[in-house]
Amino acid sequence: MSAERQTRPPASGLALGAATLAMGLLAGLFYAYACSVMPGLARADDRTLVDAMQQINDAIENPVFFLSFLGAPLLMLAALILQHRAGARRVVVWIGAALLLYGVAFVVTGAINIPLNDDLKQAGDPDRVADLTRVRDDFYAPWVAWNVVRTAASIAALGCLIYALLVHTRAARAEP
Repeated sequence: MSAERQTRPPASGLALGAATLAMGLLAGLFYAYACSVMPGLARADDRTLVDAMQQINDAIENPVFFLSFLGAPLLMLAALILQHRAGARRVVVWIGAALLLYGVAFVVTGAINIPLNDDLKQAGDPDRVADLTRVRDDFYAPWVAWNVVRTAASIAALGCLIYALLVHTRAARAEP
């Protein structure tokens, strides 16, 4: 029996499915910002944009978000380990690619988007900011551009995980 056709423990598929779901939630979140939230706020005046993003940034710091943001890579790692132990090399390669792609999104978020969010918070109450146009300009364009990068990386990671899940499912069905 080849290494690809070894019996796979149910946990390997469950971990991969959970990782795919978590990655889908994150990719969808970043996508929603890219195609609706930020274009909608672009139409708003400076005060509204600054206030809305301060409120959104405050609200997103919650256990549900952190569970998916930090849980997705942990679930991918667990799936990778379980699939590796099962000898599923093709699945491992796709999960590894997903991990690398999510790593890009994670680094962009931590190194660029979060610091921009922090700068926006530090600007203070929009009713007391002397130059809201500058605050908006310093925040909006770079945040949107880097959100596109993390969105693309997250969607690509999701695609890799979906393919890994398909390969896993096909192999599991082929097992005696």
